[in-house]
Amino acid sequence: MAELFDKQAPKGVSAETSQEIRQPLADRMRPKRLEEVVGQDHLLDEDKILYKAIRQDQLFSMIFWGPPGVGKTTLARVIANETNSSFFSLSAVAAGVKDVRRILEQAKLNSTRHKKTLLFIDEIHRFNKSQQDALLHEVEDGTIILIGATTENPSFEVISPLLSRCRVFQMFPLSPEEIGTILDRATQTDLLLRQFEIILSKPDREFLIRMSSGDARVVLTALELAVTMSGKRDGKLQITKEIIEQAFQSRSMIYDKNADFHYDVISAFIKSIRGSDPDAALYWLARMIDAGEAPEFIARRLVILAAEDVGNADPQALILATSGFTAVTYIGMPEAQLVLAQVATYLASAPKSNSSYIGLKKALDDVRKLDLKPVPLHLRNAPTKLMKDLGYGKEYSYPHDHENHFVDQVYLPEGMANKIYYEPSGNGFEKEITAHLNRLWKRRTKKVSKER
Repeated sequence: MAELFDKQAPKGVSAETSQEIRQPLADRMRPKRLEEVVGQDHLLDEDKILYKAIRQDQLFSMIFWGPPGVGKTTLARVIANETNSSFFSLSAVAAGVKDVRRILEQAKLNSTRHKKTLLFIDEIHRFNKSQQDALLHEVEDGTIILIGATTENPSFEVISPLLSRCRVFQMFPLSPEEIGTILDRATQTDLLLRQFEIILSKPDREFLIRMSSGDARVVLTALELAVTMSGKRDGKLQITKEIIEQAFQSRSMIYDKNADFHYDVISAFIKSIRGSDPDAALYWLARMIDAGEAPEFIARRLVILAAEDVGNADPQALILATSGFTAVTYIGMPEAQLVLAQVATYLASAPKSNSSYIGLKKALDDVRKLDLKPVPLHLRNAPTKLMKDLGYGKEYSYPHDHENHFVDQVYLPEGMANKIYYEPSGNGFEKEITAHLNRLWKRRTKKVSKER
């Protein structure tokens, strides 16, 4: 882009403007005032609470929840401009508790000067519990006004104490009309683009808008790339459907491996497999492959999914996924995509169970909440005479010495003998596991009869 316009940049521009010219089009077109914001009318109409809070400078902590490119970051910056707040921005991917505390110290200093501090945290769902906890006190007492942005449901990803102190505003993909407004504004007002007559037919313009899927950043990045590809003739830039298609084939422009879109696509991929839809799984896999996603990253997620979502409903799933990861590591791309496709479709088509995962969560919950009881004597190891004299391992029965290689003895700590953590789903191979365990353990058949 820079090569196309370097010699065409207007003469006599300020150093600040020259610096702005070097920015991507999406950054150059980012609104600075409230009236420049396009879309999200359900939040920004004059009778809405958020609009009034901004105009009256009566801010409160809030979380913007919505897909990429709908204006979460933009709106946070606009709020800071409109209210003359001291603005700090963090990315939860890169920031830690130390970064948060540094800003909180500055906020305390600002409060002594009667100046508001607005802290924007992008991808706040990626902050862990301790990082989110660090914000609680200052959000509570108003030292900072927090604006968090997330593509994930905050009910699941933001801790309850912090969520209760914030107002959640959901943001939606922009309509074709709104994307069209942003597109027209760029061609008419951008310092670089307005130097040329951009020729874009109505059908091609509609195609560009449709391909953006309601994402303002995508449409502006695509426009910028299309302009670069088109070349200029006599001050005119002809953008055709073929050029637009080429722009969108350069997926790296919209698939940043460190940005929201990357996580959205892998999320859609995993959820499609969990939902037993191999066709959707292949589609999202193709999106990632076409964008140049690391095959090891995909393979690693498939191994996790095999254990978490397929589990013992199909014990072969984890074996195949692990073998797939090894194969991907050995052979690399492009052949690795064949392995990924096989593993993804197998896992999507396999019966599902998360019973082992749920069982572990229940056991961890007890370990963390209940008193830790001693290991029963009969289960303890007795490598020395003293330990044997103390009764270690004394009443342990070796299962292989008994019929069917099983003996009914207690393996849990005292007072927990009837605990059941693993409850097979009854899907796939877990039907056989359920029947087998019910034959062995009376406590399991008792639980079934009680539920009936």
